[in-house]
Amino acid sequence: MMEKNNSLEFYDIIHPIICNQEFLKLKDIRHHGITRYDHCMRVAYFTYLVTKMLGLRYQEATEAAMLHDFFTDEVVEENGISRLRKHPNYAVINAKKYFHLSDMQEDIIRTHMFPVTFTPPRYLESWIVDFIDDLAALYEKGLSTKKELSAATTFLFLLILQYIKMG
Repeated sequence: MMEKNNSLEFYDIIHPIICNQEFLKLKDIRHHGITRYDHCMRVAYFTYLVTKMLGLRYQEATEAAMLHDFFTDEVVEENGISRLRKHPNYAVINAKKYFHLSDMQEDIIRTHMFPVTFTPPRYLESWIVDFIDDLAALYEKGLSTKKELSAATTFLFLLILQYIKMG
């Protein structure tokens, strides 16, 4: 899936995050049928590819995409829509404990659940992470439930990958 140069640069960007002991706890939390860690990796990698291809601030966007679901048990008591609306704020709080966030990175994390969270993203990179996170969640849910949704989201991912390869 990853070209060697992209792979090396991607891992250089996320290295400080994936070496953080608190972040590594996401490997033990189920999310969309996989681990939250794996979900963040998927969102971050596709964010990296798309934002780099578009000439945007891909390093900042990739880091923020990696941190977009950086919460552990803060919203355990929450359910349904409340959990969806509150978790971005917990992710921002956790990310700020361990990493410096630019205004754009904070916006990416805080608005990645738009329109559920009502506040629209302010940056193109934020919109991209929001969209990629939605696609990743649909894809992962489809894989975990083996429903027809899986075929549709797989097709969308393949379409995006083909576009990236052509660009």
